[in-house]
This record gives sequence, C-alpha cells and structure tokens, in this order.
Amino acid sequence: MRVTTCAVAAAFLAALLVAGCDGGRSGSNVPSPGEPESGRTRVLEAGAAVLQDKAPLDALNAYLDGFHFYSGNPQGQMEAHHYCAVLDEDLIQCAIFDGNGRDAKLMGVEYVVSAKLFATLPAAEKSLWHSHVHEVKSGQLVAPGLPVVAENALMRKLVGTYGKTWHTWHTDRQKTLPVGVPQLMMGFTADGQADAAMVAARDKRLGIDSGERRAKRGDIPAPPIDPGADAWQRGPAIQLADPTGSERDAPHGAQHPAAAAVPSPPASR
Repeated sequence: MRVTTCAVAAAFLAALLVAGCDGGRSGSNVPSPGEPESGRTRVLEAGAAVLQDKAPLDALNAYLDGFHFYSGNPQGQMEAHHYCAVLDEDLIQCAIFDGNGRDAKLMGVEYVVSAKLFATLPAAEKSLWHSHVHEVKSGQLVAPGLPVVAENALMRKLVGTYGKTWHTWHTDRQKTLPVGVPQLMMGFTADGQADAAMVAARDKRLGIDSGERRAKRGDIPAPPIDPGADAWQRGPAIQLADPTGSERDAPHGAQHPAAAAVPSPPASR
C-alpha cells in the first residue's frame, strides 16, 4: 500500500482548513482543581499567544478521534482525541487529550511509525506497539471535519502503521491530577471489543456514523499485521506497576485481567 506525498499533504491541509468545523465539542472528563485564572494570568496568556513562536504546536495540524484501552485491562476503555504532526513519510507524533475543548486535559502521547520502520524494531520493543488495521477498517478512527475523500486518503496512510501510546493523566478514572505512573495503551483489533455505547455516544456528538465510515473504507486494503505487534492478545499483557497505589480505586476493574475477556481476532489474521 502506497500513498503519494501529495495525497497525504492534501489530507492534512484539509484538516488544517477545517480545524474549526470538527463537529460537537467534548469537554474534559474532570474539572481543574486549581483556582480560576486571574486577570493577570489571562493578560500574560494573551501576550504569549501574540508574541511567542510555537512552531511545534503549529505543526499539530491534524485531528483524529479514536479509542484506547489499558494494556492488560481491555475493559478500561476511553475516547482519545489526537492532535498530530507529520515528521516525515514514516513518522507521526500526536498529543492526546481527553476532549476537544479549551478545558481538555493532556492525557498522553502516541508515536506512529510506518510498517517499514516497525520492521526494524527488536521483538521486545514491538510488543509495546499496536496495529491500526482494525481501527481504520472498522470506522472507529475518524478525522472529524474532513471531507470523505480527504479522510480516506489519510486512512490509507494510517492503515498499515503502528502506534506506541502512553497515557500520563488518567482522567477516565476521574483523576483530577496526573497522579500515578504512565500506562501503556492499546488499540482494538476485532469487532466486539470496543464498548458499543461508547462508540455510539462519540458518533452522535460528532454527527457521524462509524458504520457508514466502515462501508466507505471497504476498498482500503488491509495489510498483513506484523506478529510482533498487539502483544496483549498473546498474554501476558505488558504494563507498568504503579507503586503509588493510585490504581486501587480504578473503576475499570483489576489492572491486569486475562486478555481473553475481549474477543480475539479471527485466526486468518
């Protein structure tokens, strides 16, 4: 599967042009525990916005909306708002937020590499990464605001890639501060894994239909998945132990339940 640089550039240019037209806003999962901004802080903020160069932030010009779950805890699922920058044809970096409004909390990062780069990684490193084939083909990964043609061009670019994702602020667990340790996240690989109500709520808010997206991506080839990726399916799942104890009150159940709790992908994959 190859996508021309021009096609990808066009897709990301379209993303930039429609950045203000991405549908329903999603607020943060938690309130900020600090005092409201003072007038002095607002003045400083406004001055910085006008006077300071923010080239790395300006490069985050593509918005992708999808879903993650904790490695070792497939029931710990959440929506993830990705703001991404293309570094080159084989590497993308994304800042991940828990919403798409001004109050959104920065909850993690995702690095995305092409199949070519992924193939160069050692086996132990590959086990930290997840594939994107199902996310793309299922219609769960979307680029809000993009025309269908531009979105499909972007999805053709992403379908064969691999992502490594760490969440540092677990607002899905109602943590009002970034306590605990970073947690490795994974992506869904088969139908029946993602909470249907979670997907439906996202679709309703954004005014989209994942099923319709799925149908329109039928002609996007599904490349073979490197067996080193999606290690959680083969168990035991990789995760960092949290010595702070902040996981004890997590509402999503035990931190490392058996991966078999989520349907496995078809054997043909």
